[in-house]
Amino acid sequence: MKSMTKFLMIGAVLALAACNDISRFGAAGSGGPGSAGAAGSVSDPTSVAYFQQAVGDRVLFAVDQATISPEGQSVLNAQAQWLMSNADYNAVIEGHADEQGTREYNLALGARRANAAREYLISRGVAGNRLKTVSYGKERPIEICSEEACYARNRRAVTVLSVGLTG
Repeated sequence: MKSMTKFLMIGAVLALAACNDISRFGAAGSGGPGSAGAAGSVSDPTSVAYFQQAVGDRVLFAVDQATISPEGQSVLNAQAQWLMSNADYNAVIEGHADEQGTREYNLALGARRANAAREYLISRGVAGNRLKTVSYGKERPIEICSEEACYARNRRAVTVLSVGLTG
């Protein structure tokens, strides 16, 4: 019985090792999974992953503010350009706040931040019917701690892409 268990374990390990051999799909760059420029990858300029990582999907705000900073304008300019080039995508802009303040105040602040980002994108040529907003206030933090560094990352507007969102 012990030798049968060992045999099965060795067989399972070999089967899993075979699954990790990406070279069986062809050389890198041939369009196979994991190759540069593969559809949906970070290197595909029309992909959501590219938008999130290369363009940037979020802008940060100062305490109790919904004013777009120069850094935020730069990100939103890149988002507007990307959205204009990729008309199949629409976006929901999520407004967020840090944990300081009441739930109601932070929901309103998150809404102002999302609307500020939306209005900026519209001013750069993105059609308003392609952009929706939602506020989560302090309900969806990405950092949980009572330090300014965490608060700063939670004060944000995040542009989330979708395909076929209707007005």
